[in-house]
Amino acid sequence: MPETTRSTRRLLAPVLAAAALLLSACGGGSEASTAQLSAQVVDPPFDVSSTPLTDTEGEPFSLTDDTDARLTLVFFGYTRCPDICPAVLTNLASAMTRLDEADREQVEVVFVTSDPARDDAETVRSYLDRIDPDFIGLTGDIDDIEEVGESIAIGVTDGTRLPSGGYDPNTHSTQVVAIDGGDDAPLYWGQETSSAQFAADIHALLERG
Repeated sequence: MPETTRSTRRLLAPVLAAAALLLSACGGGSEASTAQLSAQVVDPPFDVSSTPLTDTEGEPFSLTDDTDARLTLVFFGYTRCPDICPAVLTNLASAMTRLDEADREQVEVVFVTSDPARDDAETVRSYLDRIDPDFIGLTGDIDDIEEVGESIAIGVTDGTRLPSGGYDPNTHSTQVVAIDGGDDAPLYWGQETSSAQFAADIHALLERG
């Protein structure tokens, strides 16, 4: 198994264990209302950190204070990621094309780099423009990124320089987290979620309000 995959799974394991405990506490109403969704329910929702990061225009951007969409989808990754990051982001981009204009206008997708030492604003913007120019890109101080990630159960570890001069694999959790209009994070999707599943869930969530 590749080292990147092993590291990611080790990092994700405690997150999923915590989520499982949260899910076991979900009430019947929550289960009934989300029975047809591919997303996993978090009850109570994650309390999203308001700590601002930096967008690709160099401006402060908080996941609570600067998102006004009814639904914001957040993914942490890095531009040199060889597999999981481009796969998840491509599925999200494809999902957006499956939505009608009314739905798309109510959704924002935010990519937060877990490798700010190498992913400056220009690098992140160039990367996202090849996937979906409407996606919002964020970078910033690694401590702030870790704090924001931790608030929504996203683990981040910064890559470190090896004696050879290269870097070890940067690792990060692989969920896509949903933040609603009230700045709560009540749902997340796993890396295996397809574009069709993302689109169906987004449409259903917007319809349910």
